[in-house]
Amino acid sequence: MVVVAQAFKETLTPDEVARALEGAVRGAGLDPVVVCGSDGGDGLLDALQVLLRRRTVHAAADPLGRPIRVEVGWLDGEAAVIESRLVCGLGLLATSERDPLHATTRGLGLLIAEVVAADAQTVYVGLGGSATMDGGVGMARAWGFVPRDASGRELDEGGGALPELERIDTGERPAVRLVGLCDVRSPLTGPRGARLYARQKGAAPDAEDTLAAGLERLVEVTAGEEQAGRPGAGAAGGLGFGLLHFGMGELEAGAAWVLERVGFDELLEGAAMVVTGEGTFDGTSLEGKLTGEVMSRARAADVPAVLLAPQASGVPEGVVVESGGGRWSAADLAARASGGIARALRLLGQ
Repeated sequence: MVVVAQAFKETLTPDEVARALEGAVRGAGLDPVVVCGSDGGDGLLDALQVLLRRRTVHAAADPLGRPIRVEVGWLDGEAAVIESRLVCGLGLLATSERDPLHATTRGLGLLIAEVVAADAQTVYVGLGGSATMDGGVGMARAWGFVPRDASGRELDEGGGALPELERIDTGERPAVRLVGLCDVRSPLTGPRGARLYARQKGAAPDAEDTLAAGLERLVEVTAGEEQAGRPGAGAAGGLGFGLLHFGMGELEAGAAWVLERVGFDELLEGAAMVVTGEGTFDGTSLEGKLTGEVMSRARAADVPAVLLAPQASGVPEGVVVESGGGRWSAADLAARASGGIARALRLLGQ
């Protein structure tokens, strides 16, 4: 049986999830093969642990501009992996501090410059779990780009200032290949764009409209319509767009990228079942997130799937679901997993 573990946002770490699910599978008398997965958000470095040659720590800044130290993984001497959530993520802020009107991605730009100075030739940036919605403008500020209003004044940090954007003074992008690993396929603008996640970042309803207007203005000023429409451009509050436009980078689906590197499709061959989960499963989970990708690949391989999620809606037909009960502890997760696995086995006649 294949277990794909990831963090349950703000509740359980990937290791806690992996241990709980492994125990449940063994309790059912089955042999688990456990892999940690990620879609570019929580746990990217952990998912790649067996592939990393080393980890280094670098100076950066959090979403409010405070100095922090951030861990970076290296696949080899020239390919670095960054989790943007460790620089501009929700987990760095107290609940009362969460406000995408003012939060900035500048720290990510600083961190990318740091790893380029450490001889990185390619930088993979996991996009997920951000507290920001500035379209990557903050990141670009760290590279010398300056956003200005009609009077020539430099804009304040954060997505809330972008509706006043009139021009952007050109900076210099780092001499590196940038690849964004997207946790969603959302474009930058429109009803299915970055605004879909604004409230998760702490935005009030009226702020959501301001932030969306700011991203639309960013597209106008940069003539970035084509880039804004690409799948993943809206990931991490528009960081996908920022990497494309300011960093001349590329975007890839993070879940698929990780699963390919951990050999998930090969593990599915001959597997009796797949068990996976996340804190909240909904329509966005099928827009490029890890659980959606796992279930899609399991279905294609004709392998039954068990989904564990305290909150679950819009689950694909045929998937055995365990949900409800609010936030789960590790013990709750193990108990739910045992129940889900038992039900799946009964359905399979085992």
